[in-house]
Amino acid sequence: MAAMVTLSGCATTQSLTPQQCQASDWQQVGYSDGSRGRSGAYFGHYTNSCASVVGATPNRMLWEQGRQQGLKNYCTELSAYKHGREGYDWQPVCPLEGIDKLEEAYSQGRYYYIRQRDLDSLRSPYYSPFGYGRLGYGYRPFGYGW
Repeated sequence: MAAMVTLSGCATTQSLTPQQCQASDWQQVGYSDGSRGRSGAYFGHYTNSCASVVGATPNRMLWEQGRQQGLKNYCTELSAYKHGREGYDWQPVCPLEGIDKLEEAYSQGRYYYIRQRDLDSLRSPYYSPFGYGRLGYGYRPFGYGW
């Protein structure tokens, strides 16, 4: 269980503790990063965090192997759709073959997200198509201009 806590903290933070630098399973960390859609450049965060720790060198080859496995989870139509629907950006880390399907799935999710956001805005009790104070008028309590 302690190893899982170490790995989860390592995979979600940019700054690592000295213990995380020394005890991390870099393939598992890479898998986690790949599943999140992180690029190969993200490894630099680990290199910088562990630079001052004696005897701790992040293993780029193991990390990249894990990241490539994790990208298989990230580069799916379902994942693309979920990212769009939740309002997240889609990271350009997937292989080019099949990218059209991923972009289409992301666009559909993003469309749903935007529509839902706009509907929520319209349902707001403070909605005004002009915004408060635009054109010299807006919502005033009881219709008075004070």
